[in-house]
Amino acid sequence: MSWDFSTDADFQEQLDWMDELVRREIWPLEAIWHELGLEGLREAIAPLQEQVKARGLWATHLPPELGGQGMGQVRLGLMHEILGTSPIAPLAFGNAAPDSGNSEILAMAGTPEQKERWLHPLLAGDLRSAFSMTEPDSPGSDPTQLKTRAVLDAKGGDDEWVIDGHKWFSSNGSIADFLIVMAVTDPDARGSQCASMFIVPRDAPGVDIVRDVPTMEHPWEQFGAYGGHSEILYENVRLPADALLGGVGDGFMLAQARLGPGRIHHCMRWLGVARRAFDMMCERATYRQAHGSLLADKQTVQNWIADSAAEMQAARLMTLHAAWVMDTQGARAAMVDIALIKFYGAKVLHDVVDRALQTHGSLGYSTDLPLEQMYRFARAARIYDGPDEVHRQTVARRILHGYSPPPGEVPSEHLPTRREQARERFADLLGALTAND
Repeated sequence: MSWDFSTDADFQEQLDWMDELVRREIWPLEAIWHELGLEGLREAIAPLQEQVKARGLWATHLPPELGGQGMGQVRLGLMHEILGTSPIAPLAFGNAAPDSGNSEILAMAGTPEQKERWLHPLLAGDLRSAFSMTEPDSPGSDPTQLKTRAVLDAKGGDDEWVIDGHKWFSSNGSIADFLIVMAVTDPDARGSQCASMFIVPRDAPGVDIVRDVPTMEHPWEQFGAYGGHSEILYENVRLPADALLGGVGDGFMLAQARLGPGRIHHCMRWLGVARRAFDMMCERATYRQAHGSLLADKQTVQNWIADSAAEMQAARLMTLHAAWVMDTQGARAAMVDIALIKFYGAKVLHDVVDRALQTHGSLGYSTDLPLEQMYRFARAARIYDGPDEVHRQTVARRILHGYSPPPGEVPSEHLPTRREQARERFADLLGALTAND
């Protein structure tokens, strides 16, 4: 096995260009993008999207035949580390969630007609989408308990799917043109085969976008804004048979295919956020005086800086390794690596932002700096795409599969037993040494 930590010169040039564009053109928009509103933000981002397309960096998560670059997860990870520094940067590169994940599902499971109607306009930026799976009355960590139902109705001629259910945290649901909805199609099937996915137009009769749920990250009331998490009622929503995405019972398989790469992208974006907070902490330490010296001279602050640097580097290497495993061996082989980075990366993000906020004191707690917003964002990272506890359980179970109880339940490293075994194995040597004495 060979290891290579370098990035080829051509792609490094692309990364440098991305970093410059994000810092120069997108960071300044952050201070006013809520004032701009959705349409104003799209207008401001449009010229940047053209530059991105000219550089061949648009929708890089998809294969070339679908307008992407087929870059693989390692290169995508390096890109998302840069895009993660700003919540609006992915919009300029055609890979903003949930559109990026939805486009991957459509590319993988969509029929030619579905791709023509939904995928191609989505990639072009002419349509927006949402992923509608989480429910208020069933645990997100156990999607086998979904209550939303889809029933095939053969009455009156053409077959139709009828969907009834209650969803929330359907990201960008209030601005979406269509939603990919997970619904149970066979309650009696095995847990992983009971649900299917459907493409639901936003304006389909029976789709009721109730509200955008206020959260720690967005605590104010809003509706129809980028980044909102919608509560949605599906009441007798009737869809043609061809609204089914993939096969009946394929819902969980498609969701896992979507979540694997998505978690790598999340973790690299978190590193982008953490690095920005880290830079703010280091800058603060160079000029803030307290108790007769700079914060940079305080051992506690020095420890925070050193610990943060080490943890970010560890998380970065773990995440890029998971991406490498996925590129070279496939998503299934990377399952443990992805679970590891999900809960470890979330903790690193939280801890680095927390230290940066503490270093700034009341200024960090205020909204004069983005740290308090980063802190609220960091707390959500431990929940979405599977809570930390589930990923820890996945890792532990997979690791424990490689172990078995020792004979007689005597520990393998039990020294008295090993000593006796060694005496038997090396009896001749011990005997010769005794004779020489």
